[in-house]
Amino acid sequence: MYKRTIETIFSQHRIYANAGNPPLVALLGDGCIRLLDVGCGAGDNAKLVKDSHPKCEVFGITYSEIEAERARQHMIHCWVFDIEGDLPSNLANQRFDAIIFSHVLEHLQDPITVLANFTQLLNSQGEVLIAVPNVLSWRQRVRFLLGRFDYEAAGVLDDTHLRFFTYFTADKYLLSKSPDLKLTYKAATGSVPLWWLRRHVFTQEWSEHIDQWGCRHWPNLFGGQVLIRAVKQ
Repeated sequence: MYKRTIETIFSQHRIYANAGNPPLVALLGDGCIRLLDVGCGAGDNAKLVKDSHPKCEVFGITYSEIEAERARQHMIHCWVFDIEGDLPSNLANQRFDAIIFSHVLEHLQDPITVLANFTQLLNSQGEVLIAVPNVLSWRQRVRFLLGRFDYEAAGVLDDTHLRFFTYFTADKYLLSKSPDLKLTYKAATGSVPLWWLRRHVFTQEWSEHIDQWGCRHWPNLFGGQVLIRAVKQ
């Protein structure tokens, strides 16, 4: 399951760094030539994109100059600004074949407006790839049943999360102001609680098959993140 982690620098600046989000990047179409990674962190998804689509030009946006310095190693250019504000003039006239929002929209006050604004940068038939955490996965349900709703430095209850989604609400809410986006794919990735069976009985392949089966049949229970692909009409 995808998990976003952070590094804390001088206790003031966060650098979001991980191994990227392979299930989300895997949704990217083969014909993508120019891609914009919104909230690119340290450039981990950009690296995945370059590995699987070497001809694709990747651009990024982050709110941290420290993150941008790392991300630029894997992309053509990285802008540093608040995505809930106005677009820089040298970005507003750009066009892209795909835009990625990987665990970004939950941090925003008005994610549906931000998504609608960035959709204007998409070419016709361009795609938006979105990943958001599922607040009702089984791990969170156990915590809620135990009376726990504690904010943390990372994870579903990251203390910078302002919006919360489930498998059933994410696409309906996020695409509600983007009538030119057509939902073409929605799924969840996560894990089934196998506990000691995963370590001592089942092979990794069997465990992965069970996780996939669980997320396919009960995505709102076993899905840790919701994946959305929408195409601009």
